[in-house]
Amino acid sequence: MRPVNDAVKQPATVADIAERLGAILDGDGHRAVLGVSGVREARPDEISFVSSSRYAADAAVTRAAALIVPFDWDRACPAALLRVSDPDAAVAQVAGWFAPETPAPALGVHATAVVGDGVRMGEGVSVGPLAVIEPGVVLGDRVVVGAQCYVGYGCRLGDDTRLYPQVSLREHVRIGQRVIVHNGTVIGSDGFGYQADAEGGRAKVPQIGTVDIGDDVEIGANVAVDRARFGRTVIGRGVKIDNLVQIAHNVFLGDHAVIVAQVGISGSTRIGARAVLAGQAGVVGHVVVGEGAIVGAQAGVTKDVPAGAFVSGYPAAPHQRAMRAQAYLAKLPEMREQLRTLERRLARLERTAKA
Repeated sequence: MRPVNDAVKQPATVADIAERLGAILDGDGHRAVLGVSGVREARPDEISFVSSSRYAADAAVTRAAALIVPFDWDRACPAALLRVSDPDAAVAQVAGWFAPETPAPALGVHATAVVGDGVRMGEGVSVGPLAVIEPGVVLGDRVVVGAQCYVGYGCRLGDDTRLYPQVSLREHVRIGQRVIVHNGTVIGSDGFGYQADAEGGRAKVPQIGTVDIGDDVEIGANVAVDRARFGRTVIGRGVKIDNLVQIAHNVFLGDHAVIVAQVGISGSTRIGARAVLAGQAGVVGHVVVGEGAIVGAQAGVTKDVPAGAFVSGYPAAPHQRAMRAQAYLAKLPEMREQLRTLERRLARLERTAKA
């Protein structure tokens, strides 16, 4: 990542970066730095980072001018080292210094946007090309509604919230302050609710609830958040949701939960505060994942998960037990041959005994 603007927001040398981070510099601080990159791809005028010893082999051959590392890093490295307590947080700061500047959205309503009657807008609002704002919508101060967004009847968006292009909000959705919603996400679509008749046909069950999203939430691209059948689907404060996630009707996500890509959460499930659902995890309906729990990648949750637990596998079980089960599964062919050998030996012994 290299700056594309002429303004020098970023430090010019490794020593400058170390000073701004409050890092301990170990090595040549005079080399110029023009960008940020991964440890494998970094060029001699870029800075990178490693957060654990698993990347020691990459660090040993990196071309980077400097690496941000933990205080106790003791592996060989040709680059200067910037020792910090939290490399992930430090490199996030540095990336911000080098981030390309993009023009701020134009204030006001674009000429091609359609704004319904009774829409209320705060100060500094931006509504992009071909956006549609239905009647009764309330937009707080400095809200940005990107190109081709749809904001349904009666929605309310808090101050400093941003909808990137092609986001769709169905009617009566409520979104807090400083929320970011990325391209293509749909919030407030109908929950998946049908009533089977005697012949197996399915009649639609009206979904008359809504979606309530707290402050400081970020929702990735192409996420679907269904409205509640009754009441609310709730996404708590500070929740972070990755791309391609499905959140069903009446789900409750506690504050600061983290939902990683391709997770599916079935209806009326409660996810506790600070819980983490790793990529492609699936959760059945009407269960509780406790506060601070971790659900491993591709796990299938079929029952409640206690607070603070770490579960994985299918069906999801305590992680260490699930790992043992996987290890045994890998040995099944070998164990099958051992069993056949034992069966043959037993058969010979039985024949000998009868003789």
